Amino acid sequence: MADKVIRRAAELIAVLFVVSLGTFWLVSKTDTDPAVTILGEGHSPEEYAQVRDQLGLNDPLLVRYVDWLKSALTGDLGDSIVPPYSGVGERIAAALPVSVELAVLGMAMALLICVPLAMAAAQRPGGRIDRAISAGSIGVLSVPSFLAGMLVILLFANTLDWFPRAQWVRLGEDPVQNLYHAFLPALTIALAEAAMFTRILRDDLVTTLQEDFILASKAKGMSTVHILVRDALRPSSFSLMTLMGIGLGRLIGSTVIVEYLFALPGMGSLVIGASNDGDFVTIQGAVVVIAVIYVLTNFVIDASYGFLDPRIRRAHV
Repeated sequence: MADKVIRRAAELIAVLFVVSLGTFWLVSKTDTDPAVTILGEGHSPEEYAQVRDQLGLNDPLLVRYVDWLKSALTGDLGDSIVPPYSGVGERIAAALPVSVELAVLGMAMALLICVPLAMAAAQRPGGRIDRAISAGSIGVLSVPSFLAGMLVILLFANTLDWFPRAQWVRLGEDPVQNLYHAFLPALTIALAEAAMFTRILRDDLVTTLQEDFILASKAKGMSTVHILVRDALRPSSFSLMTLMGIGLGRLIGSTVIVEYLFALPGMGSLVIGASNDGDFVTIQGAVVVIAVIYVLTNFVIDASYGFLDPRIRRAHV
């Protein structure tokens, strides 16, 4: 089991190397001239050339990448080339907690919704409850995220006036107000994730409930709730956990629409703003940080398989 974990860790490090190198290369191929971004238009070619030389843009791509990687490994992601010219690490440190909180809250809410729904649907496959839940899941999945967000805002913010739309209070300032302001964006994220999770978990539960150990539990007179929660849920959670790991890493960098609708200062807004401003240093740092989170999340998910199903642990003994 330890050898498998070490092997997996080496693979993930290789993935991070490829992602960082690919991002560096792609950013270097953009049409935006960093010298023009810094100085603005109307300067002499000599002034632009001097800025490019100071940034090391005249060096070969591999040399620039190695220099950037050495700094990144020490935690230095460089400085933004647009006002207010702060460190990229500082900008990410301010934006990342917002996106991580939204992603985690959205996943948690999706999990709370999908588990009971999947259990209810799996008890009698093809029954009325199963058909109703399946139809509802398909309906939610067919709604684009921007439209779902607008509907959530229309109902809970504009009509009922229960939650604010475009305000944000950081967790360290006031935890209660933070959760109050984060509820609607997290709910917007959770709706689509919950619909997808419900369909996946329902199918796995239906398969697990036909296993011999489930039949043995039924023969012992165990209750339906006991069988679903204690016996069937854990071994049926592999696909769900994998999907959650992929989804969590994806959401941290792809909540652009939600952050835009609710005017939130997260990673999505940071990357889009840097792209619009031509701030290649911020783009490189943000993409790599998102990739690291994505890879580490999936590593933890892989390691959790042994806990979810003891048969995997015994297979490596």
